[in-house]
Amino acid sequence: MSIRTRLTLWYTGLLALTLLLLGILIYSVVGRILIVNLQERLVAQAEDVIAVIQQENDPMAVMLSARAKLPTSIDAFGSQYFVQIVQLNGRVAQLSENLRGQRLPVPSVLLQNLEAGRPRYMTVQAGDVRLHVASMPIPIGNQVVGVVEVAALMANIDDALAVVRRALLFGSVLALIFAAVGGSILARAALQPIKNVTETAQQITGTSDLSQRIPMGAVNDEVGQLTATVNDMLGRLETSFDTQQRLVADVSHELRTPLTTIQGNLDLLRRGAADDPTMRNESLAAIGNETARMRRLVNDLLLLAQADAGLQLQLQPVELDTLILDVYRQGQVISQNTGVRVRLGTEDQAVVLGDADRLRQLLLNLVDNAIKYTPSGGDVTLTLKREAGWVLVSVADTGCGIPEEDLPHIFERFYRADRSRARPGGAGLGLSIAKWVAEAHGGELEVESEVGQGTVFTLYLPEPGADDEEEA
Repeated sequence: MSIRTRLTLWYTGLLALTLLLLGILIYSVVGRILIVNLQERLVAQAEDVIAVIQQENDPMAVMLSARAKLPTSIDAFGSQYFVQIVQLNGRVAQLSENLRGQRLPVPSVLLQNLEAGRPRYMTVQAGDVRLHVASMPIPIGNQVVGVVEVAALMANIDDALAVVRRALLFGSVLALIFAAVGGSILARAALQPIKNVTETAQQITGTSDLSQRIPMGAVNDEVGQLTATVNDMLGRLETSFDTQQRLVADVSHELRTPLTTIQGNLDLLRRGAADDPTMRNESLAAIGNETARMRRLVNDLLLLAQADAGLQLQLQPVELDTLILDVYRQGQVISQNTGVRVRLGTEDQAVVLGDADRLRQLLLNLVDNAIKYTPSGGDVTLTLKREAGWVLVSVADTGCGIPEEDLPHIFERFYRADRSRARPGGAGLGLSIAKWVAEAHGGELEVESEVGQGTVFTLYLPEPGADDEEEA
């Protein structure tokens, strides 16, 4: 059973229960009002009869002789009221003409424990009709000498209640029909966004097209928030899926090149190059270089996989000035035969909590990239300084720079701003690793670049105790 059907049934069922309780209440109140109104009229007629008896010269003798008189207003054959006067011993003292000599079927229990001025009421069955009877004691002085019993047919009240029942039943059925139809329409409108989510998900499943989005409604309610959340999730999935596809393609490309080189050199060795010392050494050197390149790629991928899995670094005090000096020396070695000068700029003394090996790897990646994209005669400068609770390490070059449209993507895995100028050996993972190392230390890695002017990478690391000093 669909949610729409269940909601409609629940709504209709609750409305039916409400209408049932309301109908019972209305029916009871209307019935009670009609009965009370009838009782008031019966009591008024009984009081008129008692007044006529009390006006007699000798009311007691009249009651004992069973010669009591009735008011002319009810002592008529066609009156709607039936009246009988009964002595305390149960003997009838007088009957109205419309009873035709028949006594009202009132139980004798009504003659017991009478109190002057306190009427009693009872509904009795007389053949095929029901009568409502009001019994009023007849006081003579301080003594009750009899009872006036005034009755009226219940047919009018029964007819009125029947009309009320039919009106309530018809109105309730009509209301339930409208409620069921309206509830179904409202449930359909309310669940339409969820249906859109389902249909979009089914389309994505069938076509693998993660670019599709669920239409957003104008109302920002719970369903609208669900739609926005699902669209955001689809966007993340699309980005992740595209990244994964690009990752697979780039890894395949990066591995294919060294494997091809290794296979080619092995073929040369099989065809006789092994007998020539020069060719053998060149082939073995090429195989060794490509093997090292694959090993670096695999190690980088393993590190990034560990980072995605939540790898936690072991942070210890690290003297950054000493580390910068070590990176500077290695940068000079890397820059040999490139014509690029590696220089040491401002060098403050600074200590941070970090992983020395990972920080060294980060800075070497930045220096290696700077050397690769700086032409001969250019400069690569390392700078270390402290500023407002942060330790800043910058690597600046005078190279070709990075286009503005590529800056937001340079930290993505396997992304290279210009593949045509990328030198062999790079796989596009260095900056991704550098970004992760910076964030794992509670810092940030930022870049500023201008085409033709150069690029500056700045590493921000929190200085130990800076937070405590700020709070103090």
